[in-house]
Amino acid sequence: MYADDETVRAILREFGDTWAVVGLSANEDRAAFGVARVLRRFGKRVVPVHPKAETVHGERGYATLADVPFPVDVVDVFVNSRLAGPVADEAVAIGAKAVWFQLGVIDPEAYARTRAAGLAMVMDRCPAIEIPRLS
Repeated sequence: MYADDETVRAILREFGDTWAVVGLSANEDRAAFGVARVLRRFGKRVVPVHPKAETVHGERGYATLADVPFPVDVVDVFVNSRLAGPVADEAVAIGAKAVWFQLGVIDPEAYARTRAAGLAMVMDRCPAIEIPRLS
């Protein structure tokens, strides 16, 4: 409903290789940690964005998207749905090309705002599932 396979493929293959994963910490038990590992295996640079600004998978972390000192292509969001809209707005502000809301992260208003700003967007899907499915 909030992304077709063509959009998913484009984000995974064409929108760039630097992914900021919002909510990624060094906690190996969290879904974000495993998804980040899959993204790295697929050739993506995974930048952790978390208030703790921890280094994860060898990549320095940042407290906010605005703190990342280089361009980010895709913002992958692992936060509660009620917090996701402001993250999507930050993704627009930093010039990202796409926003990806993970499984269970749903905010139709943020989806509409992000698409209206010209970014590609996927909501309520997981790249770790989509990569093998669409390969």
